[in-house]
Amino acid sequence: MMSKLTPALLVAVALFAAPAGARPLVLAVGGEPESGFDPVTGWGSYGNPLFQSTLLRRDADLALEGDLATDWTLSEDGTLWTITLRDDARFSDGTPLTPEDVAFTYNTARDAGGLVDLTGFDEARVSGPHEVELKLAEPRISFTSRLATLGIVPADGYGPGYAREPIGSGPFRMVEWREGAQLVVEPNPYWHGGDVPFERVSFVFGSEQAGLSLARTGAADLVAVPASQADTPPDGMETLHVETVDNRGLMFPMVPDTGATTEGGAPIGNDVTADRAIRVAVNRALDREALVTLALNGHGRPATGPADGLPWDNPEGALPGNDPEAARETLDAGGWSDTNGDGTREKDGRDAAFAIVYPAGDSTRQALALGAAQQLREIGIAATPTGRSWDEIRAMMHSEVVVLGWGAHDPSEIYNIHHGDYAGIGYFNPGFYDNPTVNAHLEAAERAPDFEASLAEWQAAEWDGETGFGARGDAAWAWMVNLEHAYWVSECLDTGARQIHPHGHGFPITHDLPDWRWTCAE
Repeated sequence: MMSKLTPALLVAVALFAAPAGARPLVLAVGGEPESGFDPVTGWGSYGNPLFQSTLLRRDADLALEGDLATDWTLSEDGTLWTITLRDDARFSDGTPLTPEDVAFTYNTARDAGGLVDLTGFDEARVSGPHEVELKLAEPRISFTSRLATLGIVPADGYGPGYAREPIGSGPFRMVEWREGAQLVVEPNPYWHGGDVPFERVSFVFGSEQAGLSLARTGAADLVAVPASQADTPPDGMETLHVETVDNRGLMFPMVPDTGATTEGGAPIGNDVTADRAIRVAVNRALDREALVTLALNGHGRPATGPADGLPWDNPEGALPGNDPEAARETLDAGGWSDTNGDGTREKDGRDAAFAIVYPAGDSTRQALALGAAQQLREIGIAATPTGRSWDEIRAMMHSEVVVLGWGAHDPSEIYNIHHGDYAGIGYFNPGFYDNPTVNAHLEAAERAPDFEASLAEWQAAEWDGETGFGARGDAAWAWMVNLEHAYWVSECLDTGARQIHPHGHGFPITHDLPDWRWTCAE
């Protein structure tokens, strides 16, 4: 495995088989997918699919534009997308991309049961020599995002080994993948998007320390770095900070503990966090600026919702933080008082106490848990930071407060983590939150005739003046921070315009990799 290799060997791996006279591009940005590079099972959902093209794509400002599609229309009833395809798209083996490939991809992803969210999708069918129709069982305007994330695979070239030897119509094709070590790619000569200025690109995988070593020895051109290291780039490199909606927050169990369990036997409910006064007080008490400093070394921004700054966000749903006095007043009004004089409030014989669970190997979430716990002690809430494995967290997250993270260029994420139909469905809504008014707003957003018309309903779900999932309403979460993704980048590499990054799966930094350029003479 890469973690056992010395920095010298890492350098040799990174420079593997560069074409003579070419200047290879070497990246150490993490994101290696355990299951391979198959869009049907989720590859590319949070970033650039690299090997595959999508029907649409988002530009640096997140506006939709055509990739494989030259025209796209939605029927008046919101259930039928008609997509016109470009006629010059080819897969990396030279075969033409056809409507049959698009229909195959969508229908296969529908049946795969993977990470691709095709809720409400019925079927894809070929409707012309360069046209395909995508039929929905019901209106779902967020399906628009699937058009920009699901990479198209070849119907005749797709099979059990596809994830490790992908064929696509994207800008790159695979040369070699040594799992746990490196991925080497080269330009797809049949790509419809123009020339790629790199004859070979190597993605080096391994430990955080290994990536830093590559940068310091001059063997890597762009390296993802932790916040604590970001401001000390080696000679010849500069720091790049990318704003994100890659957020972290405290997910609250929303229902009381009645002894109920999931089908797998995991306990459901928490009598302390089921009380809205507790959840609102936590939101009022958190000093998010201090958490950014503590956990992110200042490289981030406070988070007050799951989609801060995106078009479907509603900042009116937030409450001001860093206000322990307002938090104490909230607890007083809710009947929580320190009758024992021990510094921890009680109500009906129950202490205002809970664990804050975080994945034990994640230093950022650990720091957030520790910082939040310290801040909550000031208002009489005893929160205990508790590190656990992800397997343990899956069994605890319906009954304990957990530091979780989301962040996508897609409002369906808002639906999934707040609609009552998703209560207890994996990580989507582990707290069993269910508000009929919020559900109605989310459903109305999906039924909107176009994306712009849906925005008011997404925002109303967060706060409609009376209720919502935001802190001013039900306070289903206490969001804490939005990370910055930090990189060391060669001073000779221009990475161009960048999107605000989503959650850090995949390779979001490479979204516009074909537009990067060397700026120094060799």
